[in-house]
Amino acid sequence: MTDKMIVNVSMDGQGVVSRRGFIRSVGLGAAGLAAASFTDIMALQAEELRKRQMACILLWMNGGPSQFDTFDPKPNTPNGGETKAINTSVSGIQVAEFWPHTAKMMKDIALIRSMTNKEGNHQRATYQLHTGYSPSGTVKHPSFGSVTAAELGDPKFDLPHIVSIGNGPTVGAGILGVAYEPFLVANALQPPQNVAPQVPVARFSRRLGLLQSLEASGFASTGGMDRVREHHSVYKQTAGMVLSPRIKAFDLEGEDAKLRAAYGQNPFGQGCLLARRLVQTGVTFVEVRLGGWDMHNNLKDRMTTVAGQADAGLATLISDLKAKGMLDKTLVIWMGEFGRTPKINPTAGRDHFPRVFNVALAGGGVKGGQVIGSSNPTGTDVKDRPVAVNDLMASFYHSLKIDPKKENMSPLGRPIKLVDGGTSVKELFA
Repeated sequence: MTDKMIVNVSMDGQGVVSRRGFIRSVGLGAAGLAAASFTDIMALQAEELRKRQMACILLWMNGGPSQFDTFDPKPNTPNGGETKAINTSVSGIQVAEFWPHTAKMMKDIALIRSMTNKEGNHQRATYQLHTGYSPSGTVKHPSFGSVTAAELGDPKFDLPHIVSIGNGPTVGAGILGVAYEPFLVANALQPPQNVAPQVPVARFSRRLGLLQSLEASGFASTGGMDRVREHHSVYKQTAGMVLSPRIKAFDLEGEDAKLRAAYGQNPFGQGCLLARRLVQTGVTFVEVRLGGWDMHNNLKDRMTTVAGQADAGLATLISDLKAKGMLDKTLVIWMGEFGRTPKINPTAGRDHFPRVFNVALAGGGVKGGQVIGSSNPTGTDVKDRPVAVNDLMASFYHSLKIDPKKENMSPLGRPIKLVDGGTSVKELFA
């Protein structure tokens, strides 16, 4: 592509993408571009986007992590099991022994140890912890990631507003439509496939124009206009991403080897690194998923492996964001769909337990170095300051500067608030 090439990729014939326009958009000339690294260029552009916007990274622990073996350990008690507690960088706050890296970052982390809910089914709880609503047969609620992308995503941005990294279930855009469905990356160690045009860009553009013409003159004119609009939206987003210089954000090869090692040489750790790169580039919401937490048996042995990946990824992500001056405007969430039973079962594991569990938060205006709420000595109930799911969702939106009382309209004309009640946990931001 030369400086003079301008490629029309808009499905409505209005937008253009050009190398020269991109250079101007980040305030660099051709000489400056040659001297600047990809990260420098992306940071300049993202800085402009983030003057008004926040971003969010959700680290989703699929399966329901045990609160006793994460951030609410109870050593030397009947329900505490074999797990020991270790000190953190904050006096008086201890975490389970599997989290030494996270313990060092506790000054930047707030723990909620009094999360409480009633839903103990994986699928239903996953839906609820992503949307703030229980599943319904009449409406598909959008995930808070899709809402965040819709509310904060720059319409001119040419990468997806929401990206989901890793295998396992997530929750989509629901009533918000296909424009805010997450872009799925199965493995952070492998850049997305099929993102390079297989034909010259001029031919690529003509093909898109032909597709638009065929659909407009055929299916759309016979009552399918809504579906055609959605189809055009998807193709427009895809074309913009394929032709964008920012697509390099998905390639981790240029990152410092020591930093990559600190994140952990595994899909989750590298997913956390990819999340930082994407947010730095201007992506609004990234979810990174780690499975293996449904530990009905052999919990002690399995925690060493799974928590080891999560510990390095979480701690390094917070440290990296902070070092790059991004933490204040990036909310980092660590959570799963529920906790685990206080009593260890006969197969040396713990079963589903939504009554008490914990969540860790950092960045996005959250005051670190504190614990909010507590469970009782046996871990069977919340002792003080219970936090419900809708309270947690309201807190997320408060951090991201989104009004939780805003309403979206369902296809049947029913107004649905972003959060079904709930109050933001004020202590998080005190």
